[in-house]
This record gives sequence, structure tokens and C-alpha cells, in this order.
Amino acid sequence: MSDAVVRLRGVDKVFGTGADKTPALQKIDLEIPKGAFVSLIGPSGCGKSTLLRLIGDLTQPSTGIVEVNGKTAHRARLDRDYGMVFQAPVLFDWRTVQGNVELPLEVSAKNGSARADRAKAMLALVELTGFERRYPWQLSGGMQQRVAIARALSIEPAILLMDEPFGALDEMTRERLNLELLRIWQQTGTTIVFVTHSIPEAVFLSTHVAVMSARPGRIIELIPVDLPQPRNDLTREDERYFGFITRVRERLRGHEMGRPGAAEVAAS
Repeated sequence: MSDAVVRLRGVDKVFGTGADKTPALQKIDLEIPKGAFVSLIGPSGCGKSTLLRLIGDLTQPSTGIVEVNGKTAHRARLDRDYGMVFQAPVLFDWRTVQGNVELPLEVSAKNGSARADRAKAMLALVELTGFERRYPWQLSGGMQQRVAIARALSIEPAILLMDEPFGALDEMTRERLNLELLRIWQQTGTTIVFVTHSIPEAVFLSTHVAVMSARPGRIIELIPVDLPQPRNDLTREDERYFGFITRVRERLRGHEMGRPGAAEVAAS
């Protein structure tokens, strides 16, 4: 990969010390280019969310280097180079939908009219025009998550970090939001790093799927997913789509069973 906006070199993460020391990540080397959609997938507890948090400077590596937009992850966080969306929308019930989206803009001292205009534009992007004055508790779970995405995009981040944002939703809502997320990604050109437990979701959304080993997590392969864009419901019926699902599943199973072939990340 070239034109990388995220670079990790020789990254290890260890929690605790002494007898309580727990290695979470080991020898992580990864480059994510501008405009890519990269999903992290692996067994439970392999460190997917920890890796995302390292990129977002919510935790620091024990060893190694994490760079975002050519600077340290800490500097990138201070410069607001990325937005984050978690599994729970984390909205404030006492603020309206528009008020929730405006919150990061208030922190960055945008004036009132600029905040309102940007919030309305982001709500239009996630197809929630007309819901500006509603409160989170008046919305469905899927709509709340769309508000969270609008809020994360309000600061025009270069990178969007998403930690299982659709994991708590029913299958139909999840598939619909997958399509909406792809539309938003194509419209904005934002680089996305996405954590999921779902192999079909990872394949459907991604330009690349990073397959991780069991703890301590390592990236055992970066699989390019060259399915045609834009993707739609017909993509889920494509034989090549099922082929990529099988490839990711076999890579995960093969590593767990100790088959040969697990190696370094393959750049493409």
C-alpha cells in the first residue's frame, strides 16, 4: 500500500506487569492508505478493539510506532484528525439530535450558525433530515447510530474509527446500515478502520480485511477485497463475495489449527 494515512511499525501492547502481565498485541505492522475501508477481524479477545484504540490514541503502545496523517497518534488526536463511533451510540438524552451532532463543534469553538449548518448537512448525509429536534430516546437503535456517525463526521475527520458500531442491531437493520455506511464513505472519501466479528460484514464493506490471530493478536494477512463498487444487495448474491468469505474464514481456521502459511502482512 502507498499514500498511507495510518502506519504501525513493530507495535506491541502489554497490559499489567509482573505475574499479571497480559500480552494483547504483538509485532503489528500495518499501513492503511487514504480512502481505504479496512476491517479488523479475528477471534474474540485477539485485540481488535485495542488496535483501534492505539490508532485513536485512547491507549499507548508498549513498544513500536503509531503514526496518523504523518504525525504521532497523540498529535493527530489533538488535531482532530479522526472521529470515533462505538457499539453504543453514546448520545446525550437531554440534547436534541442536532445538539448531539453539534457537540464536537462546540468543543472546537465553532460559532452557532456554522455549527447548525454543519450539523444539518451531516444529518442530511445520514438521511435524518427532519429529525433535528427529536431526542435520542425518540429514535430507533439504527437511527441513533446514524446520529453517532453524523456527529463523528461533523469535524471533517481524515479517518473514521468504528468499533463494532452495528453489533447490537438486528440483521435487517445492520444490512441496511452497511449500505448507508458505504454510501457515506463513497461521498466523503473518509478513510475507515472498522472492527467487526462478522466475516460477511467485513467482506461486504471493505477494500481490505485484516485477519488477526488469537491473543496476543498479530495480523496474519491483509486480504484485498476487489469486489466491484458501488456494492449493493446483489453483491451479497455474487459467487466472488462468498469466495472472499470462505477465504477469510479458512485463514482464521487455518491459523487456529496451526497450518503453515501464516506470515507477514501482504501489501497490495
